Amino acid sequence: MISRFRTRFGGISPYALIPVLLFILVALFAPVLARYAPDSQVITDAMQGPSPAHWLGTDYLGRDVLSRLIWAARVSLVAMSIVLISALVIGILVGSIAGYIGGKVDLLLIGMIDIMLSLPSLIIALALIGIIGPGYWSMIAALTLAWWANYARMSRAVVAGEVHQPHIEACRIVGASHWWIFTRHILPSVLGVVLVYASADAGALVLSIATLSFLGLGVVPPTPEWGQMVVDGMNYLEDSPGMVVLPGLALTLVVISFNVLGEAIALQKLPRAVKGRAMTKRMRARALEEQATKRSAH
Repeated sequence: MISRFRTRFGGISPYALIPVLLFILVALFAPVLARYAPDSQVITDAMQGPSPAHWLGTDYLGRDVLSRLIWAARVSLVAMSIVLISALVIGILVGSIAGYIGGKVDLLLIGMIDIMLSLPSLIIALALIGIIGPGYWSMIAALTLAWWANYARMSRAVVAGEVHQPHIEACRIVGASHWWIFTRHILPSVLGVVLVYASADAGALVLSIATLSFLGLGVVPPTPEWGQMVVDGMNYLEDSPGMVVLPGLALTLVVISFNVLGEAIALQKLPRAVKGRAMTKRMRARALEEQATKRSAH
């Protein structure tokens, strides 16, 4: 079964892919899985332990902890997806322009990229939020502007290496447009490299979203978010440690899952030694080729 799974999903181990899929499914089906609304308050039920009504207990406002954890996954997934897609679009666009045009444009853009990469992304996000103000969309804009430079540098390196290949020169000779050349021959190579890094960056983005929310600069109450839930539970750590431990554990598992998936995807790009059945098939094919060559020679 595992071998079939790997064949269907490009050789990626199910142990790397299943945790990420579970996180995505929980986030997508949060309205179905959550038994209570995330902002539903029942003060008389505040600070209760696990029970049949509330499987993971309630917080200081009587809100169901499990429901808020599930909805927080949805909030994190949406914010992470928006930031990641926006950063990829900006980074690929800027890096492709720099690598394809070259010359002074390349020098100008690569200088700007180097300046952005010289500072930690979280520091850039904090500075931008300090300028435009805290809030959900401010957090997304700040993280996008802090994250695009790395993708731009990778895109520029790939495009600069591809643009002088013989097949690209042949396309130009026959009169192919720059757009056709880029979309058909260069962009697939760029995406193949950048998406590998993006899969690993997804975990770091979830952690950055939680960090900004923990500092009060991202997701604000009553919207549930794991970092913000940790802040809410800090004052009740002795009485109800689950209010801090559970969102912290959920955040840790998601970050680790995305990092493992990114490493698994990256390993698929490395050449592997041919073993087992693949080696047997290759030896048989070579033997048949040698026999055909001898027959044609006679």
